Amino acid sequence: MAAQWGWHIDQEGQEAMPLGERIRSLRKEAGWSQAELADKIGVDAGRVSRYEAGRITPSAEALVRLADVLNVSIDHLLVEGVPRRPLHSAEDALGDRLADVGELGAEDLHLVLSFIDALVTKNRLKALAGGIS
Repeated sequence: MAAQWGWHIDQEGQEAMPLGERIRSLRKEAGWSQAELADKIGVDAGRVSRYEAGRITPSAEALVRLADVLNVSIDHLLVEGVPRRPLHSAEDALGDRLADVGELGAEDLHLVLSFIDALVTKNRLKALAGGIS
């Protein structure tokens, strides 16, 4: 099933809240004017106004920029009932750093893994000790 960009689609594929209303709601929640949102996503305020009014629909690239700036997942923008999840979270930062660990040499990688193991062991022992009366 191809989704219409202009409509927020529910989990069963039925039309739900228009995308423009979702964008407007998220923009207002952030406390931004249309011009401020436009500046953040690299378009003019008139285009944001047309998105919100449903006269035009954002391109895939514009949806990515909107999700990034509004810090919501694209599926939350487009699919009714999908829980709101931040696009950028602390878990992403950890994942990014862990991906960078792959660039380390064998000796440095061993040190990082030993440190992680030590922290996990410390945390588990602390939890066990807290459970003892």
